[in-house]
Amino acid sequence: MKSRMVIGVSGMVGEHILNALDVRESQVLTTYNKTPVSSAEKLNIADKTGVDEIIQRISPDIIYLPAAITNVDYCENHLEESYNVNVIGVQNIVNASNSAGSRLVYFSTDYIFDGKNGPYDESTAANPISEYGRQKLEAEHYIALFAEDYLIIRTTVVFGWERQGKNFVYRLIKSLSNGVAVNVPVDQIGTPTYVNNLAQIAVQLSETSMQGVINVAGSRLINRYEFAKKAAAVFMLDKNLIKSVHTDELYQPARRPLSAGLLTAKLEDASPIPIVDYEEGLRLMAGERPSTLGAI
Repeated sequence: MKSRMVIGVSGMVGEHILNALDVRESQVLTTYNKTPVSSAEKLNIADKTGVDEIIQRISPDIIYLPAAITNVDYCENHLEESYNVNVIGVQNIVNASNSAGSRLVYFSTDYIFDGKNGPYDESTAANPISEYGRQKLEAEHYIALFAEDYLIIRTTVVFGWERQGKNFVYRLIKSLSNGVAVNVPVDQIGTPTYVNNLAQIAVQLSETSMQGVINVAGSRLINRYEFAKKAAAVFMLDKNLIKSVHTDELYQPARRPLSAGLLTAKLEDASPIPIVDYEEGLRLMAGERPSTLGAI
């Protein structure tokens, strides 16, 4: 039986990767770090000994690595902690996966770009403007140099249901449901990505022989403010609570790439699974609301 490992199953992408795997055909081991998940093992990827032990013990055919510190402002203010996870942790996984003969599927971001002339394809030179972007790019470089079998999946503005409720759409729904006004930047442009679609495509691509970098992201551009209004409409919430602002009015510690997003021509040739746009993703999300959430 094939074996799979999902590192970071408590996060949104990891949770949906697990859901997309066929557990009837694969033995699947999952890990978490800070948020416990039933049947998952605790693992801090910055701990080289722990990483080596668990990967040597399992010797998975494929390792999915969405685990990261993804809070952009937190990375800016906690350089050592975030670097230990986002860079050193990835190096630990690469080295252990090589020893075990595992294929590594790593999840990256459009924050490796400066946001001056997006959306970007896979060949565009990176120029990160935040600590998070620099760390993800350094991790990409290490994988490209040293991983023996790997696929780097770049994605952006991932949204959907999740255990921790941290993504943009989830937090927006919660605020609007409680009558709380939300400031949303009108000058951040991207290609929002529905997490179920991302996970299904990532699993499919991981089973191919593809190597290198591929973008898996939503198929249409939209600014964050208009995206928020679309989400409010789909979930029948008050869009008048959404206030348009410019990014510099938010006084965030980390700079954001403004004209960002990812192009997916390469993906369209590589995967039979169609990528959905943000409107279809929002409709799917509304139709797949977990019953355990109740009233957010």
